[in-house]
Amino acid sequence: MITHAALEELIRNAIPDAAVETHDRTGTLDHYNIRVTSKAFVGKPLLDQHRMIYDALASALKDGRLHAVELKTEVTR
Repeated sequence: MITHAALEELIRNAIPDAAVETHDRTGTLDHYNIRVTSKAFVGKPLLDQHRMIYDALASALKDGRLHAVELKTEVTR
């Protein structure tokens, strides 16, 4: 299990200007929909944007606190 605040912290540590929204999909705090908006995504293809988020969440995915995510990324304008 991982809290909304902990997820947001992991992402903001990697992408400081990120606006992060999380939604627990199953009520078990390990399956999330995550929406991230950042200037860091400017000029990056969607795949690279998602890789940035997966890199930020790597420790939680590896140790099992986070089981599944559905990502939506957007560029801050």
